[in-house]
Amino acid sequence: MLKKTIIFLTVTLIAIQFIPLEKTNPKVDEAITLQTDEKVMKILKKSCYDCHSYETKWSVHSDIAPLSFGVVSHVKDGRKALNFSIYKNIDTEIKRARFERAIKTINNGRMPVSNYLAFHEEARMTQTEKETLISWFEKELESMPSKNSNNNI
Repeated sequence: MLKKTIIFLTVTLIAIQFIPLEKTNPKVDEAITLQTDEKVMKILKKSCYDCHSYETKWSVHSDIAPLSFGVVSHVKDGRKALNFSIYKNIDTEIKRARFERAIKTINNGRMPVSNYLAFHEEARMTQTEKETLISWFEKELESMPSKNSNNNI
């Protein structure tokens, strides 16, 4: 019985390697990407861009099922939540909500996510980097027009 189970699991693990996954990096249009100071960009590219842009560096883990299923799904969800490659096209209210959430998740240590950090230790942010990024998010929030700013005419 154990031998059959091991054979079944081995065949299944081999078979799932052939399930096609959509690992994409659409062309980046510089006209709509995030443009900000070098210090912030360095932190974002190091700790955020693999999941929150079209500049994902697909690691070897994205090629090995079942890990690949999680990696591809996580990138898809990250891009949907906040994609710096289409930054200028994101609705202001959506951007506001995402930035408020980003501040909370960075503060409580939930971004970058722990399963990403397990394979990408270099993405871990120092306290100074977290403070820099949070400060940037807060400044961006302050500079956004308020929801009712068009109604005051």
